[in-house]
Amino acid sequence: MTAAASPHGVLRAPLVVEFPFTRSLGPVQSAFLSGLRERVVLGVRAHDGRVVVPPVEYDPVTSEEVRELVQVAATGTVTTWAWNDHPRPGQPLSTPFAWVLVRLDGADTALLHALDAPGPDAVRTGTRVRVRWAGERLGAITDIACFEPHDGPADPTSDPTPHDGLFADPVTGIVAEARLDYTYSPGRAQTAYINALSERRTVGERCPSCHKVYVPPRGACPTCGVATTDRVEVGPAGTVTTFCIVNIKAKNLDIEVPYVYAHIALDGAGLALHGRIGGIPYDQVRMGLRVEPVWTEGGRYPDHYRPTGEPDADYDAYKELI
Repeated sequence: MTAAASPHGVLRAPLVVEFPFTRSLGPVQSAFLSGLRERVVLGVRAHDGRVVVPPVEYDPVTSEEVRELVQVAATGTVTTWAWNDHPRPGQPLSTPFAWVLVRLDGADTALLHALDAPGPDAVRTGTRVRVRWAGERLGAITDIACFEPHDGPADPTSDPTPHDGLFADPVTGIVAEARLDYTYSPGRAQTAYINALSERRTVGERCPSCHKVYVPPRGACPTCGVATTDRVEVGPAGTVTTFCIVNIKAKNLDIEVPYVYAHIALDGAGLALHGRIGGIPYDQVRMGLRVEPVWTEGGRYPDHYRPTGEPDADYDAYKELI
C-alpha cells in the first residue's frame, strides 16, 4: 500500500482486503451447483408449496429442513433491476450491464445475477430473459455467465419437475474469494502516528481528561469522548502483557511457524498494541517480558520485537493493560 498525503496533510491510500473462504456443501447446495455444471437449474420446494431458487436447506418460514428438489426453467422474468454503468474487476461482465432479480419459470422466488443488455432503455420489470451458460462450467454460480433478453417460448421445464439431485462427481465444496477494494484515510491522529513510525519513533496522544495515552492514537478518547491533541512519544521498549502462539502458516507471509504474536505495552502508553515477538524461542515468551522494536532497512514500522535483556516487569506494573 502506497500512501499519499491529501491537501490537508492527512494520508490516503488504496486498500485491498481479501481472503479465500472455503466451505463444504450440504446435499441441497451440492445438488444446485452440480446441476449448474450440467446446465440444470434446481430449486427446493418449501413446506407451503413454493419453489425457492436458489435453493435453501431450511424453510424460510418454518425453519424446518427441506430436501425436495425440483428442476425449473432456464428462462424467466425480470422482477426488478439496477443499471451498472461502470463494472468493477471481477464482476460478471466487463461492459455496462444490469443487475437483475430474475424469477425463473417454475420458481416463486428470484435469483440475483447480471443481464447483458445494450443499455438501460432495454431493461424493464417484466423483461423476459434466459440463462447464458458459461463455456467452461465448474460447479459454481459463475456457470451462469449472465442472463440475456429472450423473446422465445419458455423452456420445457417451466413447470417444476421433481429431481433426485444426483449427478456424477458432485461438487462437495467451494472456495469463495472475498475481496474489498476501497480508499482508506487514517485521519489526523494516525497520520501523525504513521509519519513518526517512518522516523522510527512511536507517538501516541493523551486524553486531557483521563490522561491515558492511546497508541495508536484515535483522535478522541473512547472513554471520555473528548479530542486528544497532546502528542506523546512512548517506548521504544515495552512489556509483553499477553500473547498467543501461532501454529498455522498464513498465505504470503514468510514467517516460519510456530511464532508468537503479543500485546505489548510500550513504556508510557496507556494500552497495549500488537506485535510479533522474535529473537527468542516461542516457548520462552512470557507475560512481563521486556522487549524492544527491531527495524528492517527501509521499513516503515517495526518488523518484530525482541527481548531487551532486562528483568521481567512486575505484574502490578502492567496488569491494567492486559
